[in-house]
Amino acid sequence: MDEVTRQISAIERLDWLRLIRSENVGPRTFTRLLERFGSAASALAALPDLAKRGGSRRPIVLCSKADAERELARAERLGLRYLATVEPGYPRALAATEDAPPLLTVLGNASLLTKPMVAMVGARNASLNGRNFARKLAAELGRSGMVVASGMARGIDTAAHQGALAFGTVAVLAGGAEVVYPPENDGLWREIVETGVVVSEMPPGTQPQASHFPRRNRIISGLSLGVVVVEANARSGSLITARFAADQGREVFAVPGSPMDPRAAGPNDLIRHGATLTESAEDVLNVLSDLLRRPLSEGRKADYRAQNVAIPGEEEVDRARVDILELLGPSAVTVDDMYRRLLGEPRKPRKTATFSHLRIAA
Repeated sequence: MDEVTRQISAIERLDWLRLIRSENVGPRTFTRLLERFGSAASALAALPDLAKRGGSRRPIVLCSKADAERELARAERLGLRYLATVEPGYPRALAATEDAPPLLTVLGNASLLTKPMVAMVGARNASLNGRNFARKLAAELGRSGMVVASGMARGIDTAAHQGALAFGTVAVLAGGAEVVYPPENDGLWREIVETGVVVSEMPPGTQPQASHFPRRNRIISGLSLGVVVVEANARSGSLITARFAADQGREVFAVPGSPMDPRAAGPNDLIRHGATLTESAEDVLNVLSDLLRRPLSEGRKADYRAQNVAIPGEEEVDRARVDILELLGPSAVTVDDMYRRLLGEPRKPRKTATFSHLRIAA
């Protein structure tokens, strides 16, 4: 794999932060802008005209230099650092995904992000047996050299972090990296900061909202070679992580349970549709052994180059506007997803089964 990484300068980091915090710029759009204009500074300069030509009736809201500097100063006071996708310490498995966060805030032992990971997720209202199994499985995976990633939620997430603490664990938060949620996990958060690492794509101080959790889940799966689901009802948010894993070409593992327990419905259905039935760490490691010997996929290149792209004429802009309107409907769609659809970008090939049948509540 011809992977190129480099350390970005303080000025470039500020420009990256300004661009990703600007209106209507998500991870996919961010990457396309850098591919087209060669740098975040050039993209910021071009955005107002691009928005105007695209039919915006008001000026696009760009993140100001002062706002970005305030965020960086706050992060420094809190002990947070920012990692860009092109930098050596950024997790390469995550960087290989199509919507990797351009910048991650990191608190704790960042070296863990370069090691092979397995994600563990599951029910918040987990049973005692489910929590005990998750704790035991996480410890076995950690002992074997895997870093366990999860979302620090109640139930299975908490048990997975606890089991992996002695070996290394990554907590991916839906709010700011220093914002503990749920509040009762404050002690766990402190232990993870001491021996593991906490990451987030959100600005410091951000309080988690419902819409943040699916975004958080695609980072959990993106960091990992595979995702293990332990207890999840048929509409559990944990199944969002399983769906992201399949979309990203990761392995999906599921711990079977009694059909009498609603919390077994999610894992049992995943197994029915191709997930690996998991009863021990050995079941996980046997599947991942090949991936541990070779790179998951090619990482993102560090050196963006501005492309000589012709500025579209009014007729082309009008056609694009028609295409956009045809894609709109009663359900919300992100600008990044719209961008990918218009460009005809294919989804990543799935390594496991197709889980698109799942009706998952966000």
